[in-house]
Amino acid sequence: MHYFETEFIKYKNNELFIENVKVSELIKQFGTPLYVYSKNHFINQYKKFDNAFSEIDHQVFYAMKSNFNLSVINTFVQLGSGVDVNSEGELFRALKTGISPTKLILTGVGKTKDEIRLGLDKKVMMIKAESEEEVELINKIASEMNVIAPVALRVNPDVDAKTHPYISTGLSKNKFGIDSSTALSIYRRRNEFNNIQFTGIDMHIGSQITTIEPFVEAISKMSDLYFQLRNEGLELKHFDVGGGIGVQYNNEKSFTLEEFAERTIPLFKKLNCKILFEPGRYLTANGGILLTEVLYNKQNGNKKFIIVDAAMNDLLRPSIYQAYHHIQPIEQHKDRIDIVADIVGPVCETGDYFARDREIIKTYSGEFLAIMSAGAYGMTMSSNYNARRRPPEIIVDKENVFVSRSRETFDHLLWDEKIM
Repeated sequence: MHYFETEFIKYKNNELFIENVKVSELIKQFGTPLYVYSKNHFINQYKKFDNAFSEIDHQVFYAMKSNFNLSVINTFVQLGSGVDVNSEGELFRALKTGISPTKLILTGVGKTKDEIRLGLDKKVMMIKAESEEEVELINKIASEMNVIAPVALRVNPDVDAKTHPYISTGLSKNKFGIDSSTALSIYRRRNEFNNIQFTGIDMHIGSQITTIEPFVEAISKMSDLYFQLRNEGLELKHFDVGGGIGVQYNNEKSFTLEEFAERTIPLFKKLNCKILFEPGRYLTANGGILLTEVLYNKQNGNKKFIIVDAAMNDLLRPSIYQAYHHIQPIEQHKDRIDIVADIVGPVCETGDYFARDREIIKTYSGEFLAIMSAGAYGMTMSSNYNARRRPPEIIVDKENVFVSRSRETFDHLLWDEKIM
């Protein structure tokens, strides 16, 4: 088998380390399943992103849906990042870091009245509207509150991001955004919305995109709309590109950030306004691992299974997206053979698996595996299915270990439940 390593998660003397901490020591201290994050991976990714666009006026907004751990959010806030919040709960969590609400963007295709009121009450930088009815509702609520709502429209450029259909968001058949002609009509009728100030134009075509062309096509389409609006007298303050830049989970051939900047900066310079980005996965995915113990090896006919103590409730992506996560032992054994096996969890679902027909080095009960690239859409999508407790989240900063969230207790699962 091959081994997946990053700058901050790698083997030293055949043992897996995260920064300067031996993974086996974390397991001894905290047990499994266990999420562990590299703080310096997050810092590195953010600085790389921010620096790539240093020659234009821009602002990065961390898309916290990828990882809403408070310490992770705060890491980016301390670096100067804004935050993209997608619900009342995410807004509540982001504010816990002490971030100024003026550095928050409130997004989401189905915002409730309460979420809109909360966004206006906290004075978020802008609310991203995704339908004509939502624009009308924001205007009505802002009027009742006697405020002017800063609003940007999320315009659907009808571009194929060439990614998994569940995470493609830029086609007209997807639920997200407003088509260009409807958006143009809304912007042109801006005088009808007395309590709205249109501040920008936004797009987001999907997630885990590994080619630049869809971005270039979408930015070009949105630029045409931007210039048309400017010619009609609407001065927009920002152009929001969204997120979606792919990361390496296996052997994907993705573009580099430098290539992305080189292709897009000339397009952005023509716009002459602030460019906003909303990276999530790019900042966090390869900064996290999920550690799990091998419980059993078994064979049904010719089929081999490695049964581990983590499950689909801890990391859902393989089950719902058939997503690839590299899986490797925390100790390298050069003398062992490779086998082909399904790596599965203990939950009562056939879909409870992390890998199917995966080539992996032979492992034994009581040994440990690391499920890589688990820093994005891991804990945020976890659940208590089968009444399982969600894992702790540990953050490593060089040789320092911080417990950002401890393992749930059974009492915690029952905290507000009563028997009638």
